Amino acid sequence: MNNVSQHLVSGAFSGFAASIFLQPLDLLKTRLQQGDGSPYNPRHKPLIFATAREVVHTQGLTGLWRGTSATLVRNVPGVALYFTGLNYSRALLATLPHFTVAKPAAVHGGSVLPKLTNTGNLVAGAVTRVSVGVLLNPFTLLKARYESNMYAYKSLPSALGELARSGRTELFRGVVASSLRDAPYAGLFVVCYEGIKSDLSTLIRPSSNSLSTVVHGFSAASAGVIATLATHPFDVIKTKMQVRSENKYHGLINTVSTVWQQRGMRGFFDGAALRVSRKPLSSAISWAVYEGVLMFMRTTP
Repeated sequence: MNNVSQHLVSGAFSGFAASIFLQPLDLLKTRLQQGDGSPYNPRHKPLIFATAREVVHTQGLTGLWRGTSATLVRNVPGVALYFTGLNYSRALLATLPHFTVAKPAAVHGGSVLPKLTNTGNLVAGAVTRVSVGVLLNPFTLLKARYESNMYAYKSLPSALGELARSGRTELFRGVVASSLRDAPYAGLFVVCYEGIKSDLSTLIRPSSNSLSTVVHGFSAASAGVIATLATHPFDVIKTKMQVRSENKYHGLINTVSTVWQQRGMRGFFDGAALRVSRKPLSSAISWAVYEGVLMFMRTTP
């Protein structure tokens, strides 16, 4: 299997695993973010659990996995393209002296990825994430609407057809907010991931694939928490732009203004606890599976 195929297959396995395990958290986050200025009263029951109970009561336990098909359509090719693009972006930047580590260590947690400076990691991560996000924005939009309870799509093909008939403006709705979220998230994540992984590898010196997987998973989870908290406001803005149809949610500036007027700063952190919970888990699963499968394919005759 050639190098491109290895990265695509590893990324696809990674996206599939993370999507299946974490869909309930995605759905609940979307439900919490879709509201129109309904502040949470702390005297009531925790909103996350109340939302989950409502979903289970009306749709059964499987209701928490609503939108899984749309998530797989978005995330399996998305993660595969991201990891493949990230590897080639890093390989390209590694040929430029400004982005290259002068004396790479002999062992970096068992990683098979090119080694770059923090600046190189940030540029590679941000450019790749934004590029894939823009390309797959129609599927991101579809995913958000499937997870919301504001749309009643009958099937995935009919939903895709309806979106296509809506025109290019609708297909790329929320793409600016997504890019403003993804660029700093990806850059911060890759920088933190590589830094934490390098430090852990120095302390632990993993000598097997299983120990390397632990290092990759912990590094990714820690990096995910940091990057998630820094970029969450744009995730809220993206969701509202993609699932609500009112004019006040058309356009980035209108949406920011509406959220600020209705909720203040707190409104930009709706669903933050769920995203903070989900992102590190997603990062840990995705990167551990990706690098694990990649190393397996490269060490298997």
